[in-house]
Amino acid sequence: MKKSFTLLMIMAFTVSGLAQPQKISYQAVIRNSSGQLVSNHAVGMRISILQGSVAGTSVYVETQTPTTNTNGLATIEIGGGTIVSGTFAGINGASDAYFIKTETEPSGGTSYTITGTRQIVSGPYA
Repeated sequence: MKKSFTLLMIMAFTVSGLAQPQKISYQAVIRNSSGQLVSNHAVGMRISILQGSVAGTSVYVETQTPTTNTNGLATIEIGGGTIVSGTFAGINGASDAYFIKTETEPSGGTSYTITGTRQIVSGPYA
């Protein structure tokens, strides 16, 4: 019995160590249209994962409303917001190039006025 429990625990830790993360950390400094920091304020964000190119098809879209810190920094985890369409787990990064499109509304609403798109590139993580 003791050997079975030990073997079961080793297998559980091994399987959990092989799992891929289901979120992407993302940070952005938010400024208003005058270039001033948006400090200690809720901002609206819509994040889209695009497949193939900067103008590619949206395979995943979510919204979030983080609060910036005193330096205007908003920190989110993509994959942890309110899903609009698609599934984060369904993104296969090995099959194609993917891009993150971020849209931000400094006043906290959904009339997104700041937009940026960048390719997702992998890096080592632990």
